[in-house]
Amino acid sequence: MFIESVGEERQKMANTYTQLYFHIVFAVKGRTNLISIKWKEELYKYITGIITNKNQKLIAINGMPDHIHLLTGMKPDGCLSDLVRDIKANSSKFINEKKWVVGKFEWQQGFGAFTLGHSQLDVIGSYIKNQQQHHKTKSFREEYIEFLKRYEIDYKTEYIFDDN
Repeated sequence: MFIESVGEERQKMANTYTQLYFHIVFAVKGRTNLISIKWKEELYKYITGIITNKNQKLIAINGMPDHIHLLTGMKPDGCLSDLVRDIKANSSKFINEKKWVVGKFEWQQGFGAFTLGHSQLDVIGSYIKNQQQHHKTKSFREEYIEFLKRYEIDYKTEYIFDDN
């Protein structure tokens, strides 16, 4: 009887409504300070376009010369790893085509992604907006390890960053 009523209820629910939020962080290869204040806004607009074209929603974007933070809303049919792969690949290509750096620009392998509830959006959005303030007293490495600990993610220090 219970199974039947659940089935009947499912039939009444014609649509699925969700909103999944991620705070995504990734670094320039070798954590080099390559993101220039001169062109970071153009880069951020380009990344916004990538996310929008993937049918996902960018809520906040900011960073420092050596890393970037994104706050995204994703639909359940989106794949987080594919989205980050596309952001990194396409933005690297964009930076290199613009010749904004000497040599080849690359993002570091891997990324951090942390889930959020809707009630956390303002706090994390503000955190991302105020990156320059946070990094007056804390390095990117310290910030990143703090996130891993806060979200209780097991990690090995020697594998957090690729310095090459």
